[in-house]
Amino acid sequence: KNCVQVVGKRKTSVAVAIVRGPGNGFVRINGAPIDLIKPEILRLKVFEPLLLIGDSRFGDLDIKIRVKGGGKVSRVYAIREVLAKGVLKYYESFIGEEKKMEIREIYSNYDRSLLVGDKRKIEPKKAGGRGSRARFQKSYR
Repeated sequence: KNCVQVVGKRKTSVAVAIVRGPGNGFVRINGAPIDLIKPEILRLKVFEPLLLIGDSRFGDLDIKIRVKGGGKVSRVYAIREVLAKGVLKYYESFIGEEKKMEIREIYSNYDRSLLVGDKRKIEPKKAGGRGSRARFQKSYR
């Protein structure tokens, strides 16, 4: 079997995907099927990379994803990124450059964050205030 491994990150969550092919089109996240993702509102966000390219392109791939760290939203965005990157890398390695560029075009036209990670992290707290930028109120008397 052909196999590639990809990493996607968002804030403090890290998602690692193993894409194998040819397979049956299974997508599992931490051992559970992709349909059981919670919260339900964000489920569509996870499906985006797969819906964009259609069943014909990812239907023969098995994808296993492990996610750690972060909150619900950042996990969903890490999964989303890793799904898109995984399919692209698989196509690059085992199918061909032309079809890979086709998929890349679809993803980048829809949303660039599918392929490019968001590097923003939380700024650390500093002395003299409640947070990273906020200062304690100054008093003159």
